[in-house]
Amino acid sequence: MDLLFDSLESAFLLLLAGDPELLDIVGVSLKVSTISTLIASLAGIPCGFMIAYSSFYGKRLLLTCLNTLLALPTVVIGLLVYSFISRRGLFGPLELLYTQKAIIIGQVILIIPLVTSLTIAAISRIDKRYRNTALTLGATQLQMAWVIIKEARYGIGAAVIASFGRVIAEVGISMMLGGNARGFTRTMTTAMALEYDKGEFVLAVALGLTLMTIAFGINMLFHFFQGRAGIDAL
Repeated sequence: MDLLFDSLESAFLLLLAGDPELLDIVGVSLKVSTISTLIASLAGIPCGFMIAYSSFYGKRLLLTCLNTLLALPTVVIGLLVYSFISRRGLFGPLELLYTQKAIIIGQVILIIPLVTSLTIAAISRIDKRYRNTALTLGATQLQMAWVIIKEARYGIGAAVIASFGRVIAEVGISMMLGGNARGFTRTMTTAMALEYDKGEFVLAVALGLTLMTIAFGINMLFHFFQGRAGIDAL
C-alpha cells in the first residue's frame, strides 16, 4: 500500500513539474492517434454512408465482416502489418518499420471498421424522408449526401471520438510496429509497459493518470454526441 501511495504522490509531482520525458511521450501518443483517427474517418465515413444507402448482393455478409473486425486483436493487426513492412516484406524498401508511420498504418486498419460501422448505425437512424425530400427539391446525389451527413453529424462525431479512444489506449500495434523507441515511437501505453518491466512505477503511474484523464474527456464527449444524436433522432 505504501508503494501505491508513494508512486501516486511522485506521479502527481511529476505531472505538476511538466516532466519533459512525460510530455514527449504524451505528445507522440496524441500525434499518432489523431492522425490515424483523421485518416480512418476520411475513409470510413464515406464508406459507411455508401453502405447504409446502397442495396447490393452480399451487404449482410459485409456488415457481418465489419462487426467481426471490431473484435480483431491488435496483435493480429501488428503481425499482419509487420509481415508487409519488415525488411523482407513487400514494402520493406520503404523502411517503415519502427516508425510513427508504421504505428499510424496499424491504427488506421484497427479503427476503419469501427468508424464505418458506427457511421452506418448513425445514418441508418435518419428518416428516409430527408433523402426523398432533398431529391424531390432537385438536390444532386452529393448535395443529398451532405444533407444526410449533417443530420447524422452527432452520431458520426461519436464514431470519430470512439475511434480515437480505441487507438489512444491500444498497446499491441504500437509495441510491435513502433518498437518503443525513446523520443520517437514511445507512446503512453508502451512506456507504461516498459516502466513496469523495469520496476519503475512513478512514470508509469503518471502516464496512467494522464491516459485516464484523456479517456474521461473522450467519454464525456462521446456521451454528449450520443445524447445529441438521440435528441435529433426524436
